[in-house]
Amino acid sequence: MQLSSAFLPILFLFSLVSAHNVLLPANGKRCFFENLKKNDELAVSFQFGNRDVRSTLQLTGDFWITSPKGTIIKSLKEVSHGDVSVKASDAGKYGYCFSNEMASIDTKDVSFNIHGVVYVDVTDPSNDSLDAAVRRLSILTQEVKNEQSYIVVRERTHRNTAESTNERVKWWSIFQLIVVAGNCIFQIVYLKRFFEVKTLL
Repeated sequence: MQLSSAFLPILFLFSLVSAHNVLLPANGKRCFFENLKKNDELAVSFQFGNRDVRSTLQLTGDFWITSPKGTIIKSLKEVSHGDVSVKASDAGKYGYCFSNEMASIDTKDVSFNIHGVVYVDVTDPSNDSLDAAVRRLSILTQEVKNEQSYIVVRERTHRNTAESTNERVKWWSIFQLIVVAGNCIFQIVYLKRFFEVKTLL
């Protein structure tokens, strides 16, 4: 199964599931490849079986996943079934193989399902899918909400500062008024005494 690049801009997390059943050759292996982009996830669940209806043996085999560079990322040895998932650290062709190399049985088969989780970068401006647009809108809405919260806190702080300043100005003005009134009363009393006519006996 090849993941088409046309699926990438469709959904943010869109699961692709495909079931397969293949016959493994005697002393051979079967490999499949997926083109993944960075942060895509590839999950494989599998079960080894026997096409011979008269057989009652539980057959086993090997399984591994390789990176685009050919190195083995994960592997399982002599298992009858498994469920393995990897996250693509780099873009490229990832391979997964089922091996019957250690046995000459020619009726061994494997049933497997591929679960691909496609990652879509919502910050990519070239991505014009509806889901990406919704995600971008959600991010912008969260940014506006954070900005509003910051503005509310800032407005509260500035209001408290202004009210404190107004309170100080009020009391300073009252103090100045008392000083001016006291000065006026003092001057009136002083001048009144200065111009008083004193009689000599």
